[in-house]
Amino acid sequence: MSQWIAGIARGHNGGVCLLKDGEIVFAIEEERLSRKKYDGGPFASIVKILEYTDKLDYLVISHTQPDTSRVDFSGGDVYTGLAMKLKLIEDDNQVFMMDKWHHKMHASCAFYRSGFDSACAVIVDGAGTFIPMNINGQEEMTWELESIIKCSYPANFKTLYKHQGGRGPWPGTNIKDLAADREGESGDFELILDDSAGIVKAYEAVTQYCGWQPIEAGKTMGLFPYGKPNDEIPDIYTDRDGAKWKTTDRNFVIPTYPNGAIINTGRYGVLESDIEDGDDLTLLQNRRDMAYAVQTESQQMVLDLIRKAVKMSGEKNVVISGGYGLNCVANYWYLEQLKDEDINIYVEPISNDAGTAMGAAMLVHHVKTNSSVNRGMGESLYLGPVQEEEIGIVEAIVEKYNGVVTYNKTSKDAVDLIMNGNIVTLFQDRCENGPRALGNRSILFDPRTQDGKDYVNSVKHREYFRPFAGSILHEHAHEWFDMRGLEESPHMMYAMNCRPGVEEKIPAIIHVDGTCRIQTVKEHQNPVYYEMIKEFYDQTGVPILFNTSFNLGGEPLVETIDDAVRTLKDSDIEYLYIPHNGIIIEVKNS
Repeated sequence: MSQWIAGIARGHNGGVCLLKDGEIVFAIEEERLSRKKYDGGPFASIVKILEYTDKLDYLVISHTQPDTSRVDFSGGDVYTGLAMKLKLIEDDNQVFMMDKWHHKMHASCAFYRSGFDSACAVIVDGAGTFIPMNINGQEEMTWELESIIKCSYPANFKTLYKHQGGRGPWPGTNIKDLAADREGESGDFELILDDSAGIVKAYEAVTQYCGWQPIEAGKTMGLFPYGKPNDEIPDIYTDRDGAKWKTTDRNFVIPTYPNGAIINTGRYGVLESDIEDGDDLTLLQNRRDMAYAVQTESQQMVLDLIRKAVKMSGEKNVVISGGYGLNCVANYWYLEQLKDEDINIYVEPISNDAGTAMGAAMLVHHVKTNSSVNRGMGESLYLGPVQEEEIGIVEAIVEKYNGVVTYNKTSKDAVDLIMNGNIVTLFQDRCENGPRALGNRSILFDPRTQDGKDYVNSVKHREYFRPFAGSILHEHAHEWFDMRGLEESPHMMYAMNCRPGVEEKIPAIIHVDGTCRIQTVKEHQNPVYYEMIKEFYDQTGVPILFNTSFNLGGEPLVETIDDAVRTLKDSDIEYLYIPHNGIIIEVKNS
């Protein structure tokens, strides 16, 4: 009989990963179904399991905070309760709660997908597991910030180092004695405990300082190259109170655990302009310079952690996950800094909390089977439920939004529309897991267009400084970009320098610092998408398509055909290519 395991991530970026005999059947974030960005509480995702199986062997629940939600009358947590009501499980003996191991779930996801037989994991997160600790005779709440975890098969995850933060301060704290109080651990690891913001919380503080929600740190990364070194901004990460590690100064970056942090501008006299409600803070140079500071300083902090992990573990293989793993600027910078150090890096593309559902399911599979089979499942991210509808259903959806369908269309027809200056959306098969669009839910455009970035940002209702990605034929990637030793970049995890002369050829996708987040595409990875890029190359000599996620600003990636056609209706985008049906849909708003 087959073994079915469902992993559930409950916090922000909640979602479900379903395994059958250790293979991923589907993985999806709740936001794709609920249409609410960063949504948690993956109830719709749990119901989706019924499309594949009516019975689970195990339900594995990963979470970041104490759960106070209970099922009315019968009691129990709401996720186990829902699974029971759907008859997916019969009793609590089938449920594993991984609520104390948030960073280990990140590590599990990255390790099992990396293809390494053993590795050390570097996890850099905002606020992971809620960890109550006995500090100076009182119970205090602390949170995981950064961890180093040694990983090997079948299911060996040993914590070597952990930085925990809390609300503090705690004068006279005995760090050595506290290590043994860490619930769920053996205690024999290096523990740093303080009341600092940590690497990611400081990044979130700057994100808020720039006018966004803490979780929107990707915007800060996009703004950073508009900034420059500024002597009026103190070091964000610094030696503190004679300690042997760098951390944030609480007087400058004030953590508000568990969510976000605040920049104390008055403390150090960081100059503030006269700001009125509605002002675009990104136009202020001090915001740009703060983004520059936190990006350059934080990536140095993580580089130091990578080197520390190699030294502590004796491993040359390093896997990176947690929210900071999505920082494609830092990921590319590591390659240059480590080029002479014989260190192999795998950056997990599902580094956000959705990846903990996958990590939880994989871990239980290996524990229950004692399997040391290394599947190396990191190549494909097309893991969502299949969304190929019959033509009659598609036609009904198009009619609902007053669109028009043309039939017997090919990749060449879609590329011809792009060549004529149109934005064309591409919808096919299974949605990408993680935050990057990789040719199954993509908005495509001509990268040669001089004002293309401004135009598409306007159409998508995004900020002016937000950069776009490029999808390039794998065989041409090294000619156009400095890959820094990488053979490929299939998941858009690196913002790479373009070669001399390239920026003039594809100005729409080159950021102000001369970089582009690229996706290399091989034919077997995505045949239709490869065919489209190849057609564009044959017509233009440019082996790259402008690629951005198929959504509008503030919305999740589209999941269904209805989502896709509605997005056209709500924007100035007019064309949708669905290869499965061989159709192009046109929706006009005028």
